[in-house]
Amino acid sequence: MKLRKGNMEIDVLTKGAYLYSFSVNGKDILLRGNLYRLTRGGMAILIPFANRVKGGEYEFEGVKYTLPKNKEGNAIHGLVLDKIFTIKEIGEDFVTLSYDLSHNGYPTKLHIEIKYEVNESSLMTTFLVKNIGDRKAPLTVGAHPYFIVSNDWDIYPKEVKQCIMKNNIPTGEIINSTLSHKDYDDCFLVEEDVKLVSSHSSILIKRENLPFIQIYSGVKGALAIEPMSGAPDAYHNGLGLKIINPGEEMKFSFKVEVIS
Repeated sequence: MKLRKGNMEIDVLTKGAYLYSFSVNGKDILLRGNLYRLTRGGMAILIPFANRVKGGEYEFEGVKYTLPKNKEGNAIHGLVLDKIFTIKEIGEDFVTLSYDLSHNGYPTKLHIEIKYEVNESSLMTTFLVKNIGDRKAPLTVGAHPYFIVSNDWDIYPKEVKQCIMKNNIPTGEIINSTLSHKDYDDCFLVEEDVKLVSSHSSILIKRENLPFIQIYSGVKGALAIEPMSGAPDAYHNGLGLKIINPGEEMKFSFKVEVIS
């Protein structure tokens, strides 16, 4: 479904609440979606964990859970990529999609709502997650957008906190670090707004309750800057992990402002 406001246009799919495209004045801001590998283009939604869970297994409140594993032997990118969301509400410039998640690798049931709203210079994405089950829920949420960049890209702020990684899994240790133009598949704790600048476009990412970002440079012509509520493998390392009680809900959001 296509949503418009002024010169801004997005295309959203019900499968995975996936953002397939995002353009301003006919210029793509996001790399267009990849329907065969949703996390190689567009913007995938990551719930109830963002990026990896080491070994595809975790223990919560004394119970061991097993998740689907990838080729490297970890669980990755949550449990909703292939799920069909329902359109709860839609207008010319917004849509709210919902899905009730139940999985034998997860302790309880979640009601998930994803809202996209465009205005003439920005896109707002809002996550609402409610525990509708009878057990506590461990949670991290995230999004996986690929912003198109030219070769002269740069990113700000420069001074950040970086998660030490071993085999793409944070160890739990965080150190001071400096962002620069180089290859990444790394997680950072960044309190400030994130600015991505290149000759193609300049954007500003403003986040609420999403203090972590994963930066991934592995797709040519794009840079993934992934807002997350917690670090990869938060089910083990606890970095940013939220616990939602039965009946409780949590809200997370981020805005992408197009500067040029």
